Amino acid sequence: MKDVSQAIWNDEMGMAEVVEKKGKMWTTTGIVRNGKTYCSIEETLFLAELGALHVLDDNDTSISLKGIYDKIAQGKCGCCWESFEVYRHLKSLAYIVGQHGIPWTSKGIKTGLNSHHGTLESNSMTDEESEEKSSIIELVNGLHLTEVKPAFDVYLPNSKFRKSSPGDPSFVLFLASGCPPTKSEIEDLERQCGGVPFKFCHVAHGWVSFFSVNRVKLPVLP
Repeated sequence: MKDVSQAIWNDEMGMAEVVEKKGKMWTTTGIVRNGKTYCSIEETLFLAELGALHVLDDNDTSISLKGIYDKIAQGKCGCCWESFEVYRHLKSLAYIVGQHGIPWTSKGIKTGLNSHHGTLESNSMTDEESEEKSSIIELVNGLHLTEVKPAFDVYLPNSKFRKSSPGDPSFVLFLASGCPPTKSEIEDLERQCGGVPFKFCHVAHGWVSFFSVNRVKLPVLP
């Protein structure tokens, strides 16, 4: 593949900063903050597996696929292996997939972090860039791995998709493990999604299964 982009992995952010972009994939991949593009670990590994992204560490040393697999296995980036399998499956079907709760761009977002969150310090970094990175770290750290967690905002394939105005997703995808969600949990998820349809996903033995829940009113028998 000739269109190989390059990114530098940032352990503190749990994301890769793209330093060289090639190809059309970046219209639907990565979030944009202060003019820079960052990839989640799912996006990073997916592109690396395709041979479309060369990932380096802080010392400009190449990170192998095994090195990225190990990062997912450590579970420190708000991601588990099942989450990556779901992302890879959706992308293979040409869906547009974004991290739930992490906007594509900073347009319209007000970041007012309290001082105890801290900021990344760098002589070459402006205060705005530092605040943006701190905001991303906070969002990624908030992706806790629970029994039912919102994983992705999923959009239908769309050649006119724009990160600056993505619109509502076609559905929100929740990653489920263990027992199916209870009725009260489903009602709570409905409120969280604010009218956007949602689906559940379960991964077992490499198989990715999707299911949704519909309300059914049974007739009263005499």
